[in-house]
Amino acid sequence: MIDGKWKGVILFLLMEKEVMRFNEFQKALPDITQRILTAQLRSMEADGLIVRTVYPVVPPKVEYQLTVLGVSLSPVVKSLARWGNENKTLWPKGFKRDSHLQQAG
Repeated sequence: MIDGKWKGVILFLLMEKEVMRFNEFQKALPDITQRILTAQLRSMEADGLIVRTVYPVVPPKVEYQLTVLGVSLSPVVKSLARWGNENKTLWPKGFKRDSHLQQAG
């Protein structure tokens, strides 16, 4: 359900911002490809973690937000982010954090 490199980060972003559009995810996660982001969002929607709302306007407007199930993961995701930030001095020498994790800190 929250496997892989990006789902936890997407959840964290939605917990902070509540509603996001696709291009906002792309700006917040510059290392993710459009194809991977689309696949992750679709998977999370299928799992009931997020809801995708399409507005009938031109150009198309699509927003994503957490469902009740997604919100219920908030303590877990925030605890993991806090643990990572508190223990970064213990990471192996030369370990480089990904840019999307730096934004979460």
